[in-house]
Amino acid sequence: MADSGREGNDEKVLTEKRMSRAVLVCLAVSALALALAPLLMPGSYSPIAHTTSESAAQGVDGAWLARLGLGAFGVAVVILAAGRSWSGRPARAAHFVFGMALLLTATASARPWIPEVPFDLLEDQMHSFAATAMGFAFAFGVVAVGIGNSRAIGRVRLWDIVAVLASVIVPIGMANLAGIAGLLQRVMFAVAYVWYGIEANRANRLAPRLPGQVEGVST
Repeated sequence: MADSGREGNDEKVLTEKRMSRAVLVCLAVSALALALAPLLMPGSYSPIAHTTSESAAQGVDGAWLARLGLGAFGVAVVILAAGRSWSGRPARAAHFVFGMALLLTATASARPWIPEVPFDLLEDQMHSFAATAMGFAFAFGVVAVGIGNSRAIGRVRLWDIVAVLASVIVPIGMANLAGIAGLLQRVMFAVAYVWYGIEANRANRLAPRLPGQVEGVST
């Protein structure tokens, strides 16, 4: 009976570590896809002025790569939220909503920036709704995780502060500085990638070790 319980615990440890590593892989795939997506866009697309959503827009050739990037990001966050990375249901729920909203932005695309390209208004509205939900869910989720971490380690982490500020300031900047909206959004995405990467790495590092395992080296 004791051996059975230990085997079950060992399997949970392995599962947590595999999930954390899967998150890191998905984040890397997503970041690479979104970084390369502008290369597939028509000449009128500007990564400075146009957003990642527009690189995944309806009716645009090459939009599949940006959609892949958004989808991979969503999968990464959903996996992380499904694990034991964060204590407290509010934190896990907020990041789960963020991940699912990302998946919705990947499947329900925004209207194209090219006037003559037709688009589905309902799909564009669904995309806008998901994008708005992402902003609120990310900010709330980071705050919830930050509170839990500050209680555990006795201080507020710098990246939690940076992530929350980015989630608030960048959307305001995008609304008022349309000429650099794409650049601002990419800065916010970069902050989010780093934040989730730190959390995935922390989850992998803090997962209980298997018997005979020292700092990730099994004997």
